[in-house]
Amino acid sequence: MGALDGNGVIVTGGGRGIGKAISLLAASEGAVVVVADNGCEPDGTGTNPAIAQGVVDEITAAGGKAVAVCEDMSTMAGAEVAVKAALDNADRLDALITSHGIRRDTPIWEMTEDDWDSVINGNVKGVFTTVKFATVLMRQQRAGRVVMMTSDAGLGAVGASNYAAAGEGVIGLSRTVARDVGRYGVTCNAISPLARTRMSGGASEELRPPAGVRSSDTMARIQAPFPTRKWEGDGHPDDPASVAALAVYLASEASAEVNGQLFGVRAGEVYLYNSPEIDRQILSYGRRFTMDELDEQAPRALAFGVSNPLT
Repeated sequence: MGALDGNGVIVTGGGRGIGKAISLLAASEGAVVVVADNGCEPDGTGTNPAIAQGVVDEITAAGGKAVAVCEDMSTMAGAEVAVKAALDNADRLDALITSHGIRRDTPIWEMTEDDWDSVINGNVKGVFTTVKFATVLMRQQRAGRVVMMTSDAGLGAVGASNYAAAGEGVIGLSRTVARDVGRYGVTCNAISPLARTRMSGGASEELRPPAGVRSSDTMARIQAPFPTRKWEGDGHPDDPASVAALAVYLASEASAEVNGQLFGVRAGEVYLYNSPEIDRQILSYGRRFTMDELDEQAPRALAFGVSNPLT
């Protein structure tokens, strides 16, 4: 028996990269998978219905069940099509895994309005639309799992302010959705994966952190892989398949008590991020601070020892 036997599961961005790996694993665990992917390029341009259909063909050839949806998930109509496909083919919707996204990296002073709007719409609105319709059903069922893919870009990725804003938006969305739906037996969690895909495989040298500038991985205190430990698994350790097991676990009944959390995953490592908390504070005891007081106290009590990402 599989972890998702008979479950209806939607995987957005399910035609390539991490989404494809999740689609294949979910199907192998018994799910009826809706592979929702319009086949666009990494920057969001173009469409190619063959991308989603190719994954469906691969699943059915292995004896699994899947259907392709090639709509744009950043539209309400497209999200409705994906949810309806789950109902038509599995009679219910047990899990939604949002793994779609686009990138248009450029320094903030060169970013266009279209660069910004395209990434925010594709990466954040595309999560909102699908989650909205999915949770209508899940609330009625009193059961369901939502898993949102995000990124560490919001910790300080160079030349990716739109992508960073979108990633942080998804994290905030996941925490709030978890509070909204938790009382109905529905969970919502997020994953910030580290893997090689078309979107993460090669920022130009112009956009890489210069020497001495801390990367977002360093900002997140993610250590480098153990240099003395040889990788013995299938494929490369940064293969998107390394992310799939965590996503499918969070989409299964086994994770029923896990809600509102942000996980990270890389190769053979899975980690849990802590929620933001106050690190230090100064108090004025019942009145607002004056500028003179902040000039004196902030450097000594708040900013002392705080790291600069440029150093």
